Amino acid sequence: MRGNPVVFFYPVSDPSLNGVSSTPGENEYPSGFPQSICDEVPKEKYLCSNCNNVLNKARQTVCGHRYCLACVNWLVRNNKDLVCTKCKEEDPSFENDTSVLTLDQFFNDAAINKEILDLKVHCANQGCPWRSTLKNFEDHQSQCEYALIPCNIGCGLMVQRKSLATHLERGCPNNKTTCPSCSGVLTPRELQKHVCPSSGDKKTTKTDKRQKNNHPSSSKKKEPCIFSDVGCPFKGNADKVKEHESCSHVGHLQLLLDVTRALQRTLNSSAERSHHESPDLLQPGQCGASHISQSEGEIESDGGDPGVSDKALSLHDDQAELAVGQQLDALQQRVQVLENIISALNREVEKTQISVVALERDNYNSQHLIQHLETKVAEQQQRLVRKDIQISSLQQCISAQQDISYDGTFLWRLCDVSQSLREAASGEKISQYSPAFYTARYGFKVRMRLYLNGDGVGKGTHISLFFVIMKGEYDAILSWPFRHKVTFFLIDQNQREHVIDAFRPDLSSASFHRPVSEMNVASGCPLFFPLGKMRSTKHAYCKDDTIYIKCVVDTSS
Repeated sequence: MRGNPVVFFYPVSDPSLNGVSSTPGENEYPSGFPQSICDEVPKEKYLCSNCNNVLNKARQTVCGHRYCLACVNWLVRNNKDLVCTKCKEEDPSFENDTSVLTLDQFFNDAAINKEILDLKVHCANQGCPWRSTLKNFEDHQSQCEYALIPCNIGCGLMVQRKSLATHLERGCPNNKTTCPSCSGVLTPRELQKHVCPSSGDKKTTKTDKRQKNNHPSSSKKKEPCIFSDVGCPFKGNADKVKEHESCSHVGHLQLLLDVTRALQRTLNSSAERSHHESPDLLQPGQCGASHISQSEGEIESDGGDPGVSDKALSLHDDQAELAVGQQLDALQQRVQVLENIISALNREVEKTQISVVALERDNYNSQHLIQHLETKVAEQQQRLVRKDIQISSLQQCISAQQDISYDGTFLWRLCDVSQSLREAASGEKISQYSPAFYTARYGFKVRMRLYLNGDGVGKGTHISLFFVIMKGEYDAILSWPFRHKVTFFLIDQNQREHVIDAFRPDLSSASFHRPVSEMNVASGCPLFFPLGKMRSTKHAYCKDDTIYIKCVVDTSS
């Protein structure tokens, strides 16, 4: 059997529950990640003991079993007295009222969460080539182009995210638009090809426009841009127009340039036309000759004078020249107006450039000041860290001096066991050392190392306790390797049955040779005491959230 066994929870029978189920219905809560997204079959330790999916925000109990956060919330919410059946199997003497699990007995398992987030996974959506680690899976799912999503205007169909736009344009029965003229309901494609039957009714159109103008919703008058005469189509209220005019200099200048060029072309063509029309009047061609001959014939037939025809031609020339001159004057006036506008815009652009330069200078000064302050803050933080290290070192020295022993016997009192268990299981603080003590006044310097959540073969199921030999002041005159019997005790505070475990050193192990560094590798009992028996009612190994561990070194052996 590999990994932790699957553990089931059951509710203690209580008539007040009214038949509440201890397991959730389908889709009642968001369970873990599906195993199918993993490139390799996930290990047993990565699976939730309730939903059997890959753990999502793993939580661990004091007995070492793991569950998804959502599973924990559901189980605790729907079961009044939640009991771990696995723990009950390990120690039948457990009573229900002492083995009830609550939310504060589940804690974050940071170590296993880190391993799970590094698992290699792939997207389960058909056709998607995405592959990465689990920590990126949820972000990908929220934007995967191959994911099936419901139509956002409620037609009920599920479509791939990348096909949603096409669906809305071509196939969605709910995506309809009303024609403003004939009130016909059309799809976007139909609307593009739609020819409204009432589009030729000019009277109706004018009436509609008049009604729209008289409608209360049109009471807010939209003002045109000051450059509307040169082609700017923008309209809005006074504030919007002002904002538009202040930030659209380039577009307005382009419009003015286009109009100026058009006027220049018009002036040139008018001048050329004026130049060519005068000779034509004096020397008529084929059409002109026919017309003049006809006029002369009519005048002669009426008995008129040929001099009248010359006066008519002269009057026609004067009128043409007058019209051309008036048109040129009007064009010159418009050019002058446009030149004035361009000059004003140039002044505004210069002001804007000056303001931008000033803002960039202020921004540079601000950035420089921020960098200076960040450097100062970093220096202060480094000083605080050094001070904290010094304080911690002094506290350890004081504690070691107070608890030191010179007879090979040391009694270690540990408080706040529940908090230490949570820290050990979550990986925040997996072990802790006892103060140093001596086997004799001038003997070996030693200490204990405790893993409340176990180490090695005992991880997650037992308390592991080890013996550590430290570099001491009198190592040079001692006999090596260390060969004395070591005995560990877990004290029953009811004084009924202490837990005792002993071992003799393996003389070939480097753990018992003279230390060359601050301390040797720890050696001892990885299966010292089962976690499930910690809160047994028969014994008081943990009382008032405190345990006592004793170490005795037999120097007589």
